[in-house]
Amino acid sequence: MARRKEKTLNRDEVLREAFVLLDQRGLAGLSMRALAERLDVQAPALYWHFSDKAELTSLMTRAIYDEARSAVTSGGMASDWLLAYGRALHHRLATQRDAARLCVNAVPLEPSSKDAASSIALPLTTRGMESEAALEAIGSVTSLALGWASFEANGPMHAFLEDIIDIDRSFERGLQALVLGLNAGIQIQPST
Repeated sequence: MARRKEKTLNRDEVLREAFVLLDQRGLAGLSMRALAERLDVQAPALYWHFSDKAELTSLMTRAIYDEARSAVTSGGMASDWLLAYGRALHHRLATQRDAARLCVNAVPLEPSSKDAASSIALPLTTRGMESEAALEAIGSVTSLALGWASFEANGPMHAFLEDIIDIDRSFERGLQALVLGLNAGIQIQPST
């Protein structure tokens, strides 16, 4: 009997295929076994790249946030960055099946630390915001995008909202109001 040759995988390839699987089967259908079948490998081969499903979903979540952050062009003020990030994150969450649920349920990859906080806050601290205010602002915009994407992903709620409001315009107005309010309370440190 011929032995099956194991396929060589890399983490990026596995993550790409995990997103395809998420689109096809939703969060409930995303499993290590289903992903292994999709990649035509034995499930234990995935454990060379991920310790468990929790790590996989955490890395998927990080990829979603990283994609939204990298979609923001450089330059501009803190409020410009927050608006662009909010729009990019909302778009990413709204176009990927169950992405908002994935992000809400994922476990952070690293415990809370100053290094992680500094990295998250960096786009705004380089624009003169204090770190704590930057983290609060990013958290607020992220929460708004997650909330709206969750409503949009819920078929009955989406239909209800679509009948009474323009969903995209309402998200944009909410985002602008949030950032305007945050901007009013933000203390920008003077450049030295």
